[in-house]
Formats: sequence, C-alpha cells, structure tokens
Amino acid sequence: MPSSVDGLIEAVLAGEHGPLPSALVATSVFWIHHGTRLAGGDTTYLNQYVLVRLGGSFGGCAFEAGEIAPAICRDSCGTPLDRLLREAPRPLRIAALDAYLSEARPHRVAAAAGDAEPVALPTGTPEMRAKARDTAIAGLLDIEEGALVGLIGVVNPLVAAIRERGGEPLPCDFNLKVTQWGDPVTDDMHAVLERAEAVVATGMTLSNGSFDTILERCRARGIPLIVYAQTGSAVARAFLGSGVSALSAEPFPFSQFSAEETVLYRYRTVSFA
Repeated sequence: MPSSVDGLIEAVLAGEHGPLPSALVATSVFWIHHGTRLAGGDTTYLNQYVLVRLGGSFGGCAFEAGEIAPAICRDSCGTPLDRLLREAPRPLRIAALDAYLSEARPHRVAAAAGDAEPVALPTGTPEMRAKARDTAIAGLLDIEEGALVGLIGVVNPLVAAIRERGGEPLPCDFNLKVTQWGDPVTDDMHAVLERAEAVVATGMTLSNGSFDTILERCRARGIPLIVYAQTGSAVARAFLGSGVSALSAEPFPFSQFSAEETVLYRYRTVSFA
C-alpha cells in the first residue's frame, strides 16, 4: 500500500496499478469556477476545479484561486498522461492521477463487487442535496458522544451533521473564520490533529499538499481518518487501510452541478454489509 501521494504517483508511472500512463492521453482538460451560497447561510463558497477526461472516466481536483489559469486546458489536452503526472502543476497532477485510478477501477465497479456502498443523493434543491451528502459523510463516523472531531475543510452542513452524530467539531480551514453558528475556525491544522479523536478531511488536502501530513499524524496517533472527496476520490481510495479509515467518494459530475439524483460511494476499511 502507498505511504504518500508521491509514492502512489511513482507506482502508477511504473505500471503497478494498470497500464503504463505513457500509453494513455488526456483527451480533455477543463477548468470550472463557481460560487455557492446556501439558503439561511452567510458564507459564499468559491471553488475552482481542474478536471481530466481519460477514456470513460474523469479526474478532478479543486485548487486555490489564482493557482492555475484556464489556459492550462488548451496547453494540456492531448498530452500523454505520464507527462502530466510528472510535470504538471500539483492540482493537474492530482486530477490526472484521479482520472487514471478512476479508469482503472470505476467506483461503480467497486460498488458492484461489494467494496463500496452507493448512496443516492436525492433530486432537489442545493440545500437538500448538501444536507444529504454531508449526512452520508458523517454516517462514516463511529464515535462516542462528545468525541472531538477534527474537520479539515469546513462546510456548514457537515458541521451540523457531525453534531447530529454526537461529535464536537474542531473546524479548520484556510478561508473561513467562523461557522454559520459562530464557532471559531482555526487555520492551524497541527493543533487540530493533536486534539482530535477522529478526523474528517476534504480531498482538497490532496491539492494543497497537506494530505500526507494528516495521514501520517492519524496513523501515528491511531485515530480514524475519514476523507470526503470530490477532489481525488480515487486517489484517496488508494489509502484505505493505509491510514484512511473510510471514504465518501463523489466522482464528477459533483452534486452541486446537478439538481437530479446523483450517487456518491462510501468505503470502509471493514465491511459495512
């Protein structure tokens, strides 16, 4: 099992997870920028994604504003996948890696084999779908009442969902200062990792390079790490049983881009059956 993201990339480049990436081409590369403000909230979420199409699969990675420009789509489409994995800016590397691993084993195939649990997000408003998604994520927590849950990457419905599970969130985010309910949000990930009895982290940690640190600290402390991933959902899956305890994987198209029923996939390191 991989011990780091760079180690996973090297294994993929060596053909240990499927065909050699040098024989594959990124057919499409695209860039999305969108904003969301849920009803009843005062937080505007601004998100940017770069996505890679490989065969029948997509890989996605969120990134910080200004980190890469839309011109990357023109410059990168039609590029051999191994070049993207070696040379591209980190968000595009993660998107390419996600596309490769998603194509090697789509989440729907894992679900058909009984290795993942499909969860349908209902047709409806953004608020309905966000609540359903975050309830599904929080459902992966197996905690005692009052347990401190580090939340690295804050969305307000997930704060509420953790509380509904009996946990006490320790919110951490680079872009938010308080939650919808006035809880202070720290930007000190290390302090949260030292106090938490369980950690819930977004796939965005793959993009900003903090994932390996979170993984190592949760391993060292022997606490569960749950990842909720639009970014790098198949990348995070590669670490199940190697630091990641459970995963909510949401492949593209993501829930916020549709009002129709979509599916996310929940993985656990022990059978949920």
